[in-house]
Amino acid sequence: MNKVSKARTSDASLRISFEELEEKNLSRFACRSKDSRGRERKENSCFIRTNFQRDIDRIIHSEAFRRLKHKTQVFLSPTNDHFRTRLTHTLEVVCTARCISRCLGLNEDLTEAIALGHDLGHTPFGHGGEEVLNEISETGFHHASHSVRVCTRLEKNGEGLNLTQEVLDGILKHSKGRHGSATLQRDSLPLTVEAQVVRIADLVAYVNHDVDDAIRAEVITTEDLPRSTIDMLGTRHSVRIHTMVRDIIDNSYEKDLIRMSEPIEQATHELKKFLYNDVYRRPEIDNAVQKSKNLLRQMAEWMTKNPDELLRHFKGAVPEDQSFNQTLVDYLASMTDDYAIRRFKEIFVPHYYTFPNYQAVKSEKLK
Repeated sequence: MNKVSKARTSDASLRISFEELEEKNLSRFACRSKDSRGRERKENSCFIRTNFQRDIDRIIHSEAFRRLKHKTQVFLSPTNDHFRTRLTHTLEVVCTARCISRCLGLNEDLTEAIALGHDLGHTPFGHGGEEVLNEISETGFHHASHSVRVCTRLEKNGEGLNLTQEVLDGILKHSKGRHGSATLQRDSLPLTVEAQVVRIADLVAYVNHDVDDAIRAEVITTEDLPRSTIDMLGTRHSVRIHTMVRDIIDNSYEKDLIRMSEPIEQATHELKKFLYNDVYRRPEIDNAVQKSKNLLRQMAEWMTKNPDELLRHFKGAVPEDQSFNQTLVDYLASMTDDYAIRRFKEIFVPHYYTFPNYQAVKSEKLK
């Protein structure tokens, strides 16, 4: 048994068989792992895994990925275990993106790697935290570009994950913002069609699960949703996702542009607009967001005045040529919600101290 196992992995035949399957089965628009543009630092190929399978493993085993479970999606510090976190959002994007890629004959491994890594650079407290770091940073802050920084400069104590160019490019170009379209124009396309899939899957995931969480939180009811949108997409969470995914597949098959039909895209846009105008700004959500933003601002101000305290808590060596402001931004962005609140309490909330030797000292003086 051991001899067979050893012989099976003693050369690159396993990896080559995977690459041959890709060559045989994938669409002409798919990115083959053997055709990857490579990594920043050259490495020997793995005997077992393709380039993109290797990237999946590196991302999942990273510290930044594990921290996503304690970072906010929309609802801050929820007591209900069923609200999404940044990690569960990521997994829903993976699920949706892989389904689309599979049906279009694209590279599922590349799609999964991009989806798993797309939010690694997100801040604590969701987009409210991102806004604060954009204020603080001397060069500006965006979670997509910071996700690339996490992968290339911050993970593994500054060594980085050394991911392929295709995965890094997909991570960088996944974000749409409030007004951005999920469908890109030809002059702004990412390197791969798989990256386009992740970009549109991210929209499908958060538009639908943020509505679902808002209903669960009783911030809105189903009756509050725009009627024309619901008539087009469906009355239930699962039906809306199914409608969007089918439409993407039908309108992207055997094409190098990933898109929705105009009616479904418009309905999706209306649902997204509803979230920004009627959900995210609700006092039940916005009050917590403002408090979290003030928390980060106060910590940033204190750490700027007490740089040694920041450096004492910063994990890993700080590059000699790196500004303190960049180190501050890296540190704050890496925080989970829970850790940010704990650090805030350590810095600003008075603590009651006990002095175990006080009574002994007092008794000694009385003698």
